[in-house]
Amino acid sequence: MPNEMMQWHWWGWMWFGPIFMLLFWVVLIAGVIIVVKWVLGQGGKREESALDILKKRYARGEISKEEFEEKKKDII
Repeated sequence: MPNEMMQWHWWGWMWFGPIFMLLFWVVLIAGVIIVVKWVLGQGGKREESALDILKKRYARGEISKEEFEEKKKDII
């Protein structure tokens, strides 16, 4: 009986050990990728410049070409 228990214990580690080790590395690598993407995403956000806002307003038709050119001169 003790020999059978030791044999199961050995087979259990032989099969489940590598599976858990693989799972550990997958979770670790996925976590690192998520953190890196989050950090890079935070740094990529910037406020819109006044010229960007002006261009969007002109594209939506909120202001005329004359207004756009006049305000653009003021900004630049």
